[in-house]
Amino acid sequence: MSEKLQCLIIGAGPAGYTAGIYASRAGLKPVIYEGMQPGGQLTITSEVENFPGYPEGESGTVIVEDIRKQALHCGAEIRSGEVTKVDFSKRPFRLVIDYEREVFAETVIIATGATARWLELESESHYRGFGVSTCATCDGNFFKGKIVAVIGGGDTALEEAHYLSKIAAKVYLVHRRHQFRASKAMQDRIHKTPNIEPVLDAVPVEILGERQGFSRQVTGLRVQNTKTDAFTDLALDGIFVAIGVTPVTELFVGQLELDAHGYIKTHGARPLTNIPGVFAAGDVQDPHYRQACTAAASGCKAAIEAERFLANE
Repeated sequence: MSEKLQCLIIGAGPAGYTAGIYASRAGLKPVIYEGMQPGGQLTITSEVENFPGYPEGESGTVIVEDIRKQALHCGAEIRSGEVTKVDFSKRPFRLVIDYEREVFAETVIIATGATARWLELESESHYRGFGVSTCATCDGNFFKGKIVAVIGGGDTALEEAHYLSKIAAKVYLVHRRHQFRASKAMQDRIHKTPNIEPVLDAVPVEILGERQGFSRQVTGLRVQNTKTDAFTDLALDGIFVAIGVTPVTELFVGQLELDAHGYIKTHGARPLTNIPGVFAAGDVQDPHYRQACTAAASGCKAAIEAERFLANE
């Protein structure tokens, strides 16, 4: 026997849990399916200082668990399981859980997030959250007066490097090609910043560091020159990987309008998709900010829109 819901939320990071808080308070009895990575990208951030309500900073895992507890307290039902198929062709919308069980929902909030692209180095996995990050805005403050590297050559990488240049003593900007792909204006800004040093024609091959039990510390980055094959070790304290992110939207191809990069298209500042009754919140529809607090805010907006959608029927 299939189940019928007023509001189903796909994804369980700050956006999904916050949507659950607001949808619960609106009496929608939301069900949140946490998927393969409960908590989202915030769970791989060792310490967060820029999320409201944590004046001393806190680990990403603790913050997202607190939001989860609040969603439960407000009445959201949180389930393990993955939404593996959707049909948005008519309401109630049909969703399949773990390839076998059907659920029907009057409204759906998508909060599946995005995943950062990593270098895929074996050494990288040892230092994620211990000196290796994908978010300068989130973690740059931990490297005041230190030496860091940003890896990438697009606008995002150069923006991260410029941001870090105001915090760190020195920033290496490592790119595998001879020229950056970023806009000319962004490149001009980088070249005018004295503590940013471009390292071009360089491919990262190993992250260097010290490991003692649970304690880990990045000490450098080994790069290989793409023209000479020579290796160089850069002594530094932190590494920021800025080679892009991938929105988790494979499930919605052919179901919703996506942009050229795979993000769900929404209507301006509102979380409306091209399908009435389906809403998108968080990084899955936000290629610009990608912050935990903006994701939470968009989860709030999506739940309010779902409530109004149902009330206006």
